[in-house]
Amino acid sequence: MATKPSHILGMNSRNYYTKLNPKSARKFGFSKLKTKELLEENKIPTARVYHVFSTRTDLEQVIWEQIPTPFVIKPASGSAGKGVAIITEKKPNQSVWLDQDGDELSKIDIELHTANILDGEFTTWGSSNEAIVEEMIVSHPTLAKYSYHGTPDIRVIVFNSVPIMAMTRIPTKESEGKANLDKGAIGLGIDIATGITTHGVYGKSEHITHFPDTKKKVNGIKIPHWNEVLLIAVKAATAAGFVYMGADIFIHAEQGPMIVELNGFPGLSIQLCNKAGLKRRLERVEGIEVRNPEHGVKIGQALFAERFADKIKSEEGLRIISTRPQIEVFDEEKNAHSSLAFVDTKRYRSAISEQLATQLGLLDLDDLLWQQQEVVEGKLPVVEVTILLKETKIKTAMLVTKRLNKGRHRVELGRQDLQGFLVNMDDEE
Repeated sequence: MATKPSHILGMNSRNYYTKLNPKSARKFGFSKLKTKELLEENKIPTARVYHVFSTRTDLEQVIWEQIPTPFVIKPASGSAGKGVAIITEKKPNQSVWLDQDGDELSKIDIELHTANILDGEFTTWGSSNEAIVEEMIVSHPTLAKYSYHGTPDIRVIVFNSVPIMAMTRIPTKESEGKANLDKGAIGLGIDIATGITTHGVYGKSEHITHFPDTKKKVNGIKIPHWNEVLLIAVKAATAAGFVYMGADIFIHAEQGPMIVELNGFPGLSIQLCNKAGLKRRLERVEGIEVRNPEHGVKIGQALFAERFADKIKSEEGLRIISTRPQIEVFDEEKNAHSSLAFVDTKRYRSAISEQLATQLGLLDLDDLLWQQQEVVEGKLPVVEVTILLKETKIKTAMLVTKRLNKGRHRVELGRQDLQGFLVNMDDEE
């Protein structure tokens, strides 16, 4: 489905959402150091800090040879990767280090770069010119094999405690090993439900289907620890008090997802990577009551599932179903129950009868995804339902309605759950 212009979030619209953030939250977007302190206080995984420099005098207190490699030197108030130096290893028995390009750096070189940070050369926000030395997160091999030197990261946009869009940014030679699209990195959209990559952008706007100069497809990559990625993004937003923000996350080869920084003014190119509009997604979660981070993740995965995993895994192409297919509906114990369904392409979201949802243990009024206002029936519960349709398992969010309690069919299938199927209007099962 093509993205409508009205679904796209522009700069002015973005500013409306960023203004929803309280002043108490904005300081975390402006200072990596404050973010580190917040994350550690809330036991949210992040890289260890080895040293913080506030003045040139602080340089006299550090013994560089004792800092474990690999490590990173970065400004506390920088952005877009400016001023970040990555030290990968130290030469044995020498005060000589190698950067990510294999170039040698002396102690004087390292201290000079740190001094430039302290002088404000790379500062973006405010007047704080502190420098941070922290551990370099060794990338998970699933993503590292696609990257040139640097560490790929995951950007997750969170609004109202719900993850609404995500991408991974992969460093290239053109971007000099940095995960910045403006510098020539690759951005891949990610299906919120499955953590599988969908579409690719090279630099700021060139859409790609394969990695440059290779036969490797950009879609179909399964991001490791996906649910944890979404969960720590929402937990960080909650801890900082952000209503709307972007969380940047590295996936450590052994320790899993770790927050790098929080951004109160996330860029808009994530829409290109996903071929989807942020504005439409923001509107869909505005006002939904979210109980906790786990609930927010469930809502995001139910709302924004692209069904892309099925497209990648299936070699069968489109499957044909009748207007009244027999389906399997799974109860809370994951047991399958046969039920007649009706295909209603006029509706977007599928619906299940209140009676069937109750029988299967799916209707827990204290554990709803959310409640949705309908024109005729008023406010209806929305629950998570898993069905089997033509050997395809679909996990989705359905409206619970009394209207279907006495009909022939107990489930109505909407357009959201029919992607990849052709409906034969003349066939009856």
